Amino acid sequence: MRASLIQIAVDEGESVESRRGRAASLVREQAGAADLVVLPELWTTGAFAYEVFADEAEPLEGPTHEAMAKAASDAGVWLHAGSIPERDPDGSLYNTSLVFSPSGERVAAYRKIHRFGFDKGEAVLMGAGRELVTVRLPETTIGLATCYDLRFPELFRGLVDAGAETLVLSAGWPERRRAHWTLLARARAVENQAFVLACATAGTHAGVLQAGHSIVVDPWGEVLGEAGSGEEVLTVDLDPAKVTETREQFPALKDRVLGRR
Repeated sequence: MRASLIQIAVDEGESVESRRGRAASLVREQAGAADLVVLPELWTTGAFAYEVFADEAEPLEGPTHEAMAKAASDAGVWLHAGSIPERDPDGSLYNTSLVFSPSGERVAAYRKIHRFGFDKGEAVLMGAGRELVTVRLPETTIGLATCYDLRFPELFRGLVDAGAETLVLSAGWPERRRAHWTLLARARAVENQAFVLACATAGTHAGVLQAGHSIVVDPWGEVLGEAGSGEEVLTVDLDPAKVTETREQFPALKDRVLGRR
């Protein structure tokens, strides 16, 4: 299985329409080169551009949904299209990830559960998701998470209990906490004996420099690939059988005592 993480740069001054078209082009370029393509969090607006969330929010099946569905179909790939600021029919906003099949069908939507900002920003502007989401691909079952979720290991335990073998995370992670990004991605892989595909943005959001450094980690915690700080596509080959092999060779998950379903 081959995965491509598109570490798109989200810089001030570029329109949402321009970003949407650029992301779609980057996805189409992965035709024949990847089975699964991943985009980062809130790449249409920037994860820290709180002041534009309300103005740029769109319905679940809005213009980004339409563009990404077509891009997935054109490229013939499974597409985790990162997340968008979604406006629910009741007016509430959510940070929502979208996943499309190679035919362009939306197969999943995940509303981010853990909202960042403490008492400001996303934490007060966005509603909280309530459901864990997994998607069965031909090669593996993926579990969905978004950015700040990475700091909450119980979410990933829940995804593993639901059958996840590959944990896919989209993010807009700040450069000043990049050491935590790498540490936590590897920790989630090791403790869950799963692949972690963590795709972040490059660029600057509302004055906040982004970490970039999208990363792919195997079930033993080994880094299979890591991007730099600028816009790039990180492509990595994965052997899905390694999850089963790791869990059989070192069956730590079977020794869980607390919180096991």
